[in-house]
Amino acid sequence: MGNSRAYPVFRTGAAVEAWTQALRLNALLEVHDDEVTLMADLMTVEDARRMAAVLPRAEFNHARAQVDPAAPEIVHFGSDIATTEDALLEPELPLSVLHYVPPGTVEDEFVRALGRGIASIGLSGRWPDDAETDSGGVAAYDGVEVVFNGDNVNWSRPADHHTVFVHVDKWGDLPRAEKLAAFLGGTVLGDAQHGW
Repeated sequence: MGNSRAYPVFRTGAAVEAWTQALRLNALLEVHDDEVTLMADLMTVEDARRMAAVLPRAEFNHARAQVDPAAPEIVHFGSDIATTEDALLEPELPLSVLHYVPPGTVEDEFVRALGRGIASIGLSGRWPDDAETDSGGVAAYDGVEVVFNGDNVNWSRPADHHTVFVHVDKWGDLPRAEKLAAFLGGTVLGDAQHGW
């Protein structure tokens, strides 16, 4: 099946502004999936507590696999972030979370709870067919994603800014990406990256 191609189309130092622009693009999708993907790396105790308050039913894990030297198996994080003492939570960091929610439920709170770790909100669906750019929508690939504190859709480059990506089919669709960037008043900000 392959991966989508994700084009960076907007960049800003303000997380709320990045999220607002992503919502503007999301409104252009012809079909919207019934789940939003939320992911975050939590670097501090305060970050973890804020995110756990926003996502009380989410499963939090170690961001990097931890192995028990006495038994070669991965150690899973199983504590309750809300009740674990700071001194016990600190050595477990960084933590990560991957959680799916219905659209329009907790995304704004998620953005306000972000810390310095890389995070993202993924909104998938299908772009409408566009005769002007000779582009067809592909439900398996299309969507909008905000990468907070990063400029790479695969989270390989932390940054002091937030980047909005548009996802298109696995062969790339630069004309559609250019048109979507222009809708936000800008241009495509770099090459296509391997997306979801």
